[in-house]
Amino acid sequence: MGAAMTAEHTWPRPPADGYTVDDLFTLPDLPPHTELIDGSLVFVSPQRNFHTDVLHLLTNGLRDTAPKTLRVKREMTVVIDKRNAPEPDVLVVHAEAVTGRRQTRYQVADVLLAVEVVSPDSEARDTESKPQKYAAAGIPHFWLVKMEGEDDHPVVYVYDLDPHTRAYVCQGIYHRELKVSQPYDIAIDLTQIDEM
Repeated sequence: MGAAMTAEHTWPRPPADGYTVDDLFTLPDLPPHTELIDGSLVFVSPQRNFHTDVLHLLTNGLRDTAPKTLRVKREMTVVIDKRNAPEPDVLVVHAEAVTGRRQTRYQVADVLLAVEVVSPDSEARDTESKPQKYAAAGIPHFWLVKMEGEDDHPVVYVYDLDPHTRAYVCQGIYHRELKVSQPYDIAIDLTQIDEM
C-alpha cells in the first residue's frame, strides 16, 4: 500500500492592485458563485433551505408576470466596473441583454432589479456594500429579503433608486404578499414558502 494521497489546494495570490473583472472570468477553478467586490474575490458558503426556497419563490413569481421585454435570471454576475462584479441572487434584465446560453455576465446598465437574500455569512455585503454599489451604479430597483419572525418566513424590503442622491429609498416592507407596481406589476404569495 502506498502513502495516502492528500489533496492540496493552492489559493490564487492577489495582485498588488487587487483582482479585476478579467481575472474573475479567467482564473481557473474558482468555486461557483465567486464574486468580485472592491478587487477582492468573495467565496460563497453553502446555503440554507430558506435561501434556496426564496430564490425559487421569487424567480417563479417574477417570471409569471414579467413582460416580454424583460428576463428574470438567477445568480448571474453583474459587471459594475473594473473591480466590482457581484452576483445578485435574482435579477431582472432587459431582454435584449440576453445574448445566448453561454453568457456569463450582464452589464450593470442591463439590470432593472437586483435581489439579495440575506445569508449569515453575507449579511454585511447584502445589506450594506452591495446595495450601495447597485445604487451608485444606477440599478433602479433593489429588494432585500430577510428571514424573520418565529416562523422564519421571508420579509421583503423593496427599494427604489432616488436619481438625485443615487441612494435607495424604502418603498415598503412585505410579509405575507409582495404586491408592487414597479418595475412592473408583481404579486407573489410569500406564504407559499411553506409548501416548498
